[in-house]
Amino acid sequence: MLTDFRVQQRDYLLEITRAITAQLDLDAVLRMVVNAAAEMLDGQVAFIALREDEAFTIRAAHGLPERMWGELNTLLMELPAQPEAWGRAGVERVLMQIARTLRIEAQQAVALPLIVGENLLGLLMVFRAFGTAFTYDDRLVLRAFADQAAIAVHNAQLYQQLATEKRRLEAIIEATADGVIILDPAHRIQVFNRAMTRLTGWSPAEAIGRPHDEVVVLNPRRSGMTLAEAEAGGWPLAGGKPIYVEGDLVRRDGGRVAVGITYSPLLDRTGRLVNIIGVVRDMTRVREAEELKSTFISIISHELKTPVSIIKGYAGTLRREDATWDVATVREIAAIIEEEADRLTELIDNLLDASRLQAGALELQFVEVALDELAERVADRFRPQTDRHFIVVDFPPDFPLIQGDPRRLEQVLANLVSNAIKYSPQGGMIRISGRATPREVIVTVTDEGVGIPPEEQERIFERFYRTSQAIARQTPGTGLGLYLARAIVEAHGGRIWVESAPGRGSAFSFSIPRSPIR
Repeated sequence: MLTDFRVQQRDYLLEITRAITAQLDLDAVLRMVVNAAAEMLDGQVAFIALREDEAFTIRAAHGLPERMWGELNTLLMELPAQPEAWGRAGVERVLMQIARTLRIEAQQAVALPLIVGENLLGLLMVFRAFGTAFTYDDRLVLRAFADQAAIAVHNAQLYQQLATEKRRLEAIIEATADGVIILDPAHRIQVFNRAMTRLTGWSPAEAIGRPHDEVVVLNPRRSGMTLAEAEAGGWPLAGGKPIYVEGDLVRRDGGRVAVGITYSPLLDRTGRLVNIIGVVRDMTRVREAEELKSTFISIISHELKTPVSIIKGYAGTLRREDATWDVATVREIAAIIEEEADRLTELIDNLLDASRLQAGALELQFVEVALDELAERVADRFRPQTDRHFIVVDFPPDFPLIQGDPRRLEQVLANLVSNAIKYSPQGGMIRISGRATPREVIVTVTDEGVGIPPEEQERIFERFYRTSQAIARQTPGTGLGLYLARAIVEAHGGRIWVESAPGRGSAFSFSIPRSPIR
């Protein structure tokens, strides 16, 4: 009969260890281990404690209220980290303290360390109030059970770590600003993050499972080779380095986005291709920066070259040894040189202001400002510069003072009046007018010039942007004036806008709050 019991015990052990090792959820494994140990040993109380942060922490129990776990964790702290250092007396003392805490008359108790290799994962404790003493065979069975339980716990912990790392990787892929696409060896899409949806217009549900070339279409190609061309040349087996291709990505809606894509192979230990990982970077800002740089060089070189050439030409004229100039001619030439020097100074100041704006270092000095007087001063400065325009200042009496930087606000007005003169080459009236509301004052500069097409009105305040008409007419300018004007007005807490139509002139307005923004 005893032999039959041992056989049944071993059969039971085999059955429960199979069930335990088939489970990968850590909490489920711990519950199964505790319940199986309690059932196998007729235990009144059983619990499993894992080694966490240099201490034992109960993670699952049978017959033990959760409210008591913390108190037992304190008692378990008396056990050393290494089971070989426990010693029979030390373990028995802890077992007795636990039994007293539980208020049970435990005739037998067992503490089984859960060890994998040299790592102590935790311990399993079982208390029972009756039964015969554990025999040598009993202890062998318990040791075998503990070994299987330790393997199951270890596997579940590894699986949990893997699942955590997988979730972390998925979160990183999903949150990254660059598009991430992972392909199988047949180029079918397996992973497609949120940035790829933004770039392509395809949702992950629609894209996953589709061929790469159906979703990622580059046209026209700017540099590098396509993925298919690279593989035709033996990539990645002929050399596992990443490849890079740059082009215009055709979106699902037909739009295009400038992108650069890096494809990297993932190989297994035998060198077999497992996945292809593509990182898709939006190159729109890079392209814009390149175009901006090109525009900057073109405009600035032209705008610098013109006044320098004039200054040099007239200075050379004055130095001619074969000519004698009368005082009136010298004064006229000197005035032209001074005018061109002022033009150079204005250009340099604008460039410096643009740089300060980029660095966030454009400072304003706020004082009380009378915009009507400021407008009259600007008008007086420009009236002698044109005989085709009639500049009028129209402000109501008692126009309110505002808090602002007079030098910067004069810069805004001067830019608007200068543009009004440049872009109304046939002449006409230029009106500087003002009106006040309870919350703000509004200044408007109106001309009777060529006007601005509707599609360009939003862009004229961009840095270095010049309208198609300005380019066609070769009107001088850097495209910085309105950019700086908007920055200055917005730094005052105001706004600037334009109302215009081709051939019907333009009205540029800006507002300044009546209450100081400081």
